[in-house]
Amino acid sequence: MKTTIEYKDKSILVLGLAKSGFAAARILTQLGAKVTVNDQKPIDDSPEIQELHNLNIEVIGGGHPPDILERPFDLVVKNPGIPYSNPVLQKAQEKSIPIITEVEIAYHISEAEIIGITGSNGKTTTTTLIYEILKEGQKYPLISGNIGTVACEVAAKTTKAEVLVMELSSFQLMGTRYFKPRISVLLNIFNAHLDYHGTKEEYGKAKANIFKNQTKQDYAVVNADDPFVMELANDANATIVPFSLTRKSENGAYIKNGQIIFKNEPIIDIADIVLPGRHNLENILATIAAVKLYGVSNEAIRRVLQTFTGVKHRLQYIETINGRKIFNDSKATNILATQTAIAAFSEPILLLAGGLDRGNSFDELIPSLKKVKGVIAFGQTADKILDAAREAGINLLKRVDNVEKAVIAAYDMSSEGDVILLSPACASWDQFKTFEQRGDMFVESVHKLKVD
Repeated sequence: MKTTIEYKDKSILVLGLAKSGFAAARILTQLGAKVTVNDQKPIDDSPEIQELHNLNIEVIGGGHPPDILERPFDLVVKNPGIPYSNPVLQKAQEKSIPIITEVEIAYHISEAEIIGITGSNGKTTTTTLIYEILKEGQKYPLISGNIGTVACEVAAKTTKAEVLVMELSSFQLMGTRYFKPRISVLLNIFNAHLDYHGTKEEYGKAKANIFKNQTKQDYAVVNADDPFVMELANDANATIVPFSLTRKSENGAYIKNGQIIFKNEPIIDIADIVLPGRHNLENILATIAAVKLYGVSNEAIRRVLQTFTGVKHRLQYIETINGRKIFNDSKATNILATQTAIAAFSEPILLLAGGLDRGNSFDELIPSLKKVKGVIAFGQTADKILDAAREAGINLLKRVDNVEKAVIAAYDMSSEGDVILLSPACASWDQFKTFEQRGDMFVESVHKLKVD
């Protein structure tokens, strides 16, 4: 862990526990800060809470007391999911107390250089691909951030010989002050999280924090096909490295004659890439730009892209059974994600969809459904999805009780050459605790097909 005096002798409030709050509190104490933790939930006797007490960290639970900022705090470290409308955060803003997220701490203590990846869609796939290719190229990467491992916890263990690859959400980036990656990647900007940010402009502004502190010696890998991304990149001081599906770029990654090219150098034939979908080609272009900037060989890039079948639950290839290719896209918890998944295939699709009913219709899905062969629906939204499928002109329809029965029905309705695709367009909480649990059930049911 790099020595820093940024937090020494500071009085710091950590707002919200979860994994990031625990990690931030422990590390800030190691760095010489006086830490107070406040969480919405009542405090229990868990080993984690006991550890904080052993470190002389005060823990206040059972809500966020509005008068907590009557104490003289120098800094607030907030859980990324807590909105700025929270009364404690509003009071902090009134008192001009800086508010950060734990990725800011990660930047200050990381011995390793940082590659930061953000965007509305594709972050996890791109982050994972960059990590895998750097590893194949013997660049000693570590992976962290929004992908599931707390950034500051990983950063505390880094050395100068390593590379810290970080997936970054808008929530995390909004709470940065000095954070500066060596390479930033901005994949795309769609209308997302507007309940948190208010407008697309504010959402984009949060994303653009990824390159606000970069200099000309750093790199910003940006999507030249996304006008909003390029507008944000206009204010970046970093060296811009564009990627594009549609146009040539002398200084970036692009496609020509069925090959991916980086700075006029052929890298790999598209036909050799296993990961399906036009959207994944964008992720791959961004990945290649980032790893080439880090000096990875073309051979290492090709070895990974010829075998990488996707991140678990994100358009993940499972296997082929009697000529039917089967994919798990349980992470598709909204209509846009399912539209993207459907667009990834040219083959006939048997779509498995359904889940939590949030009150919306599925009219937006109808244009995409027109290229689908059949729909098997389950969960609270089953009838709504089947109504949309009928509107799209699909006759091969079935309603079932759960994912297990959906797999059996899809296989029975399919033919050799078809794709069986779980892409629910809904959250999983009507029948599952998480989308991961739903995806695992799907995969287990697929494996049973071979047994049965």
